[in-house]
Formats: sequence, structure tokens, C-alpha cells
Amino acid sequence: MKAILLDIEGTTTPIEFVHHVLFPFARNRMPGYVATNFESLASEIEQLIADHEKDLSYKDHFDRTSRKSVAKYLGFLISEDRKSTPLKSIQGKIWKEGYESGELKSVVFDDVPRAFERWEADGKAIAIFSSGSVLAQKLLFRYTDHGDLGPFITSYFDTNIGPKRDPKSYIAIAAQLDAEPGEILFVSDIVPELDAARIAGLAVALAVRPGNAPIETDVSYQVITTFDGLE
Repeated sequence: MKAILLDIEGTTTPIEFVHHVLFPFARNRMPGYVATNFESLASEIEQLIADHEKDLSYKDHFDRTSRKSVAKYLGFLISEDRKSTPLKSIQGKIWKEGYESGELKSVVFDDVPRAFERWEADGKAIAIFSSGSVLAQKLLFRYTDHGDLGPFITSYFDTNIGPKRDPKSYIAIAAQLDAEPGEILFVSDIVPELDAARIAGLAVALAVRPGNAPIETDVSYQVITTFDGLE
């Protein structure tokens, strides 16, 4: 393999940290952050307008000129665990303040830094593909309980390159990594993401980590519980 492409939540990082630490941190600070930084969030708000127009679940009025209305809709998207690009962008900015102040420290599984060292020594590129923004990804790996793992990672990809369940996203990633799809191993805990990557020609492995949801269907993919020995 020329490159290892990794999901974050449930793959490198416990789901519990994402849902019980990161999401509440952003949700609790969202109203204040939007109120203080409203003008600088113009591009995200434009994207939220497009999201809202297609949103059949949100019943409240959305007013793009109202700080409270924008923050309320963002809070709804967090509660729904939506893979919304503007939401992820704003969450990343809120988490940046938390990481830099020392309020946040990310968690990775103990085998992750060992694997990063091994893969780097073997000359493999390490890349991340997550629904979280590139900023959020970089922060998570910079401020971990195992130290700064950012120097091991060569590339970060978020939903700006495409949805994680769309094979075209993985073809685009392969092009940016300057690799053939078959030279990339993608590891995720989400079967439909692996399905999309496999269609694109990538090798795949299913991460089964503590706290992950049970896999309810039979899968033919390699199942891993640790990165130790994964090549």
C-alpha cells in the first residue's frame, strides 16, 4: 500500500469523545460564538440557507439576518448529527478556541501513535477523510492525549471533496494523493463508506472499536480491532 486513509470517529478516536465532549462543547458555545462572530460567518450562513431549503425536518423559521435564528438552526443540526459542511466549519472554529485555551484535549486509541510511527517509517502516506472540517481534523491530531500527531499526516479531506458515501469522493482523493485507488487502504467503522471506497477501487478494512455501534449486517470486509499489524 502506498497510502493509509483513515476515518476519525470510531476509527482513530472513540465515539464517546466526539459525542460526549466535542459536540456538547460546540453546542453550548454556539449561541455566543455566532453572536460575536456573525459577520465573519457570512459564507457559512449562505451554505446554511441552501441546507435549510432542503431540510424537511426543521419546522422553525430560519432568518439569515438573525443571530439567534442562525444559532438555533445550527444547534438543531448538531442534535441531528448532520454532516453539514457549514456546521462542521463553525464547529471547527469553536473547537479551535477550546483546544488553544487548554479546555479541550482530544483522545486517540493507544495503537494509533504506534501505527503512525510504523507507517511513516515504511514510507506510507497517512491521510484523513472525515465529515469534520479540515480545521477540526488538524486540531484533533495536534492536541491529543498522545502528543502532537499532526506531523505524521500528509493530507486531510472533508466533505468539500464530496460525501463519504460517494465513490467519486475516493477517486478524487486518490488523485490528490497521486496514487492509484488500489494503492490506498481506507479504514472506517461505517460500512456504507467502505462500500463506496470499494466501488472506487480502494482496499478497505472495517474498524470495530470499543463503543462503536454493532454491525447489523454480514460484511465481507477485513475486520480490525487495532491498527497493530495492519499494513
